[in-house]
Order: sequence, then C-alpha cells, then structure tokens
Amino acid sequence: MRPQIYPQAPAAVVMVRPHHFTPNPQTAADNAFQRMDAEQAAGEVARQAYAEVTQAARTLEQHGVRVHLFEDEQPGRTPDAVFPNNWFSTHAGGHVALYPMYSPNRRLERRSDVIEMLKAQYRVQDVIDYSGLEPDGLFLEGTGAMVLDHIARVAYTARSNRANPIALERFATHFNYEPLAFDAVDAQGRAVYHTNVLMCVATEFALVGLDLISDAARRAHVQQRLEETGREVIALSAAQIGEFAGNALELSNGRERLLALSRRALASLSADQVQRIARSAHLVPLDVPTIELAGGSVRCMLAGIHLAAR
Repeated sequence: MRPQIYPQAPAAVVMVRPHHFTPNPQTAADNAFQRMDAEQAAGEVARQAYAEVTQAARTLEQHGVRVHLFEDEQPGRTPDAVFPNNWFSTHAGGHVALYPMYSPNRRLERRSDVIEMLKAQYRVQDVIDYSGLEPDGLFLEGTGAMVLDHIARVAYTARSNRANPIALERFATHFNYEPLAFDAVDAQGRAVYHTNVLMCVATEFALVGLDLISDAARRAHVQQRLEETGREVIALSAAQIGEFAGNALELSNGRERLLALSRRALASLSADQVQRIARSAHLVPLDVPTIELAGGSVRCMLAGIHLAAR
C-alpha cells in the first residue's frame, strides 16, 4: 500500500542535537517564555538537553517519522541551534527558504550541510535566501515567525521585531501565500515573540490562543479564515499558551497523522481538547523540560520537510 501524503503534515523533519545547550542571552529581552534555572550547573543543563533531543528523535522515529539528526558542537556560539525551524523552511515543489535572524548569534545557525543533505535526498529546485535583509534590520524568523497553512496558503504572523512586514511581503510574494498579520500580547501585555507559540495549524484542526490577539476584529478574522478552510478551531487559554500548548506540529508516518507536542503542553490541555485533537491525529508527547528553558518547545525543535524524496 502506498504511503499517504498529507500536505500539512510532513513525514520527515530536521532536528539539531546540542552539545553545549544554554538559554540564549541575546533573545532573553523579548522572549517571555525563556527561563534560566540558576540552581542547575551549565554542564548538567547541557547533558539533559542532549538527552532530551536524543529521546525525542527516537520517539518520533518509533512512530514512523523520518528524522535527520544533526549535531551542534559549537560551545557558546549557537545556543538556540536546537530550534532549526527559524532559519529555514521547505515547500512543496522543491523550494527552500533561508531567513534573516534577529539575534546576531542565531545567524550562525545556518548550515550548508543541512541544505546539502536536502539537495541530496530530496528534490530541491531552488533555495531563496532572505538572509541579506539582516543588515537592513528586516527579520523574519521562518516558521517561528509564521505559522503556515500549506493547503490554503495563508501565512499567519504575529507582528514582532522578529517578523518584519517587508520581509513577510517578500516571502508571501515569492511563495504565493496570503499574509495574515495581527498583534498578539501575553497576560502581561508583552508582544508574543513568535507566532508558533500562539497557534498550530493542522490538517483538520487549529490550536489558537485567540484571547492573545488584541484586536477583536482581527481575532474574529483569524478564526473565520481558519474555519473557512474547514478546520475545527480549538481555542487555547493564555495559561495554556504559557505551557507551550500552541507550540505543536502535525506530522505523518504514511498511515496516520501525529501531533508532536511536549508533555508539559499535553498536561495543560483539557480532556475535551485532547479528545477533539485525537479524532484527527494521534498525540505524541515528548519530554523536553530543559529545552523549554530556552523559550521554545517541540514545534520549534522540528523543521518539517515538505519536499519529495529522491
């Protein structure tokens, strides 16, 4: 039986395993999700993060997802390397995008070996590189800044210093997406730093922290746009967003769809929400509490591959 292809749910991902993990001091100012445990020694934090990524990759592979696991062995240079979804994305038809990154040390995460692997194992037609926008202060941090509906071709984007409207417009024009930008703030009134902590768009449902979208008309428009595409909108509370419940990614294994999320995120969901998700996707919780200290969770760790295999 031929494997089922789901346009919204990739069957393969890139992950990066950190050898010297630590929360990034350059991103702490605008990432309200970021924490640093002063009680833990740096070496122990790094060891735990390494183990968490190792186990997460193993769990996804056990569920039938293909994982391309790369190593990050640069001490102190690339503290956020574990989040590769921000610096590149892949798209049906053989397209790859490279993105301009807000923090200088995050620009060091871009790796030619990842792109060469994609070219060798998948059908890549072109690589569009937006990193030249960095000197002009125009940033767009990939599928952190944008949550992409690959089916209806909508780029949901929370405005922030990591999602510049000019860069967004360029991406939308090149890749034929409708940009849908909005303002979103947390309970303390701080701008949400990445859209992918606020929402997850899957094949048949969407998890969205609607209450964090500050403008009522825009909030209604986001919900309407999702419902127009036939998706069930599952609203998340601000507290659930704070537990990374929105930071999930739908994957597939050729037989069924899966929802990868952290165990912390799963614990925050109500029984009704879990049941509604489970009608469409099998939930796969991953234990990543150390990684979450850096202000990102499971979705940030997974760069989905929407390319045809060679």
